[in-house]
Amino acid sequence: MARIEVVAPNLKFRLSGVTSTIIQLVPVQARTLGIATLGPGLPDSLPKIGWRQLPGLLKRPASGKRRIWHARRNTEMAAGLLLKWLLRSPLHLLFTSAAQRNHQPLTKWLIRQMDAVIATSARSGSYLDVPHTVVMHGVDLDAFHPPRASDDAFAASGLPGRFAIGCFGRIREQKGTDLFVDAMVELLPHCPDWTAVIAGRVTAENSSFARELRGKIEEAGLSDRIVFLGEVPDIKVWFRRLSLYVAPSRNEGFGLTPLEAMASQTPVVASDAGAYSEMVVAGFTGAVVPAGDGKALAAAIGDYLADPHLARVHGENALAHVRNRFPLSREAAGIAEVYDRVWAGR
Repeated sequence: MARIEVVAPNLKFRLSGVTSTIIQLVPVQARTLGIATLGPGLPDSLPKIGWRQLPGLLKRPASGKRRIWHARRNTEMAAGLLLKWLLRSPLHLLFTSAAQRNHQPLTKWLIRQMDAVIATSARSGSYLDVPHTVVMHGVDLDAFHPPRASDDAFAASGLPGRFAIGCFGRIREQKGTDLFVDAMVELLPHCPDWTAVIAGRVTAENSSFARELRGKIEEAGLSDRIVFLGEVPDIKVWFRRLSLYVAPSRNEGFGLTPLEAMASQTPVVASDAGAYSEMVVAGFTGAVVPAGDGKALAAAIGDYLADPHLARVHGENALAHVRNRFPLSREAAGIAEVYDRVWAGR
């Protein structure tokens, strides 16, 4: 505990985008910073403290600084306030906001109690009523990379066709899975070289939604060319097997999958939900369409299905763009600058 200067709590059992961010980012931060996670659902490879070590937060680390409690959810902001106000723990409180909506009164109040606030995009920052710094998420360029081995080729999947188009994430309306399926039902009959793959978990509340999608696919006679993979043990290889990735969300917090696709040398057609329009360079690394607009989505996808060479060129552009703008190390450095300003009293 004497070496820990930053605590990154993860007070949620189920995997989420926030949890994924912590899992990727903390190991990079730990190279130059005394940081530890706290909470369930995190791999043992991360530096972490246990609940029994919480009393250690009541005194300062060996450096003499106040520890930073870096929250990313309301529950974590509230927990930090309890530690600081009720238990008199010497903490600085910091919050990262990814939401792109008007915050509820309680959330606004919690945010006002923070010593510093980070927004993950310019759009999410526009919903904040307090001073903040924009630090966009990055992607692990070691984990997500272009094809290198034979297993990275789409042919290794055993599925039909020469090219793959993918849509990954939880199967639900918010993620626009139905918009993707509708586009595939319209386009694939005219593009015999392409196969669509859908990967992600179906929760109980979305089981009927998923059944309706499967029924629509069966009715179109495309069950062998629009394939549900379910939850796969390693999604990274599937990004490398794609010639085009689609992110059709109706609304989103930030959304990492376009970065993961582009780091894999795969162009992206995305809605303008989340921070997608701040990641994808339209006409260079992919295309951006209005969220919820199925016709615009199908038209943008159709351009690539009709011209695989365009997909290849934009994939190469996407890789260079992500390597320049979105390495995980850049995100870690931006957050470190905020930490330093907090410790300096600015």
